[in-house]
Amino acid sequence: MGTKNPRADTYIYEAAPFAQPILDHLRALVHQTCPETTEAIKWGHLFFEYAGGNLCMLAAFKHHCAFGFWLESKMDDPDNILKRGKVKNGESPLAGITSLKDLPSNKILKQYIQKAMSLLESGVKLSRPKPATRTATAAATKLPPDLTAALKANKKAGEFFSSFSPSAKKEYIEWLTEAKTEATRDKRLATAIEWIAEGKTRHWKYK
Repeated sequence: MGTKNPRADTYIYEAAPFAQPILDHLRALVHQTCPETTEAIKWGHLFFEYAGGNLCMLAAFKHHCAFGFWLESKMDDPDNILKRGKVKNGESPLAGITSLKDLPSNKILKQYIQKAMSLLESGVKLSRPKPATRTATAAATKLPPDLTAALKANKKAGEFFSSFSPSAKKEYIEWLTEAKTEATRDKRLATAIEWIAEGKTRHWKYK
């Protein structure tokens, strides 16, 4: 059976008052749909893990909440609730939640959670680009899926990263893709999100 993490309780307790019922509702829905899920705080937000991978994530910000799936890019989106869907203003209903009324129905959300579970059970993972080489310039400048997901989970980091110059973005991308082990890459990703959220470029220490 899954377990709840005391750090997740703290995360919700410290969220803005408007966000707490949203976070409580979605947290309960994930546990109802996936009783085996476990909780973790990653990149400053609440993640739900299942079958050895990240199932979905909850993020609370000053004026809104966000709910997303780690394998979102691999999922079908018949109800257009994911960011890539053809929705109003190109914005996902799950990216700017300000009240429970903003959420799709529990039925729809459970279906998406179940889809994400099935992908993890099948061993589907985000593709990790091979280490960059000097001749792989195009590959080195393409935003990796794990960095994309982490930037989406941390709105502040996402906003700063979007404002960075192409060369500043490339420095972070190459730092990740040059990691020789998954553990090293995960550690670099966590550090990168922390720095980016503070508006720091890759080599900020030397500037």
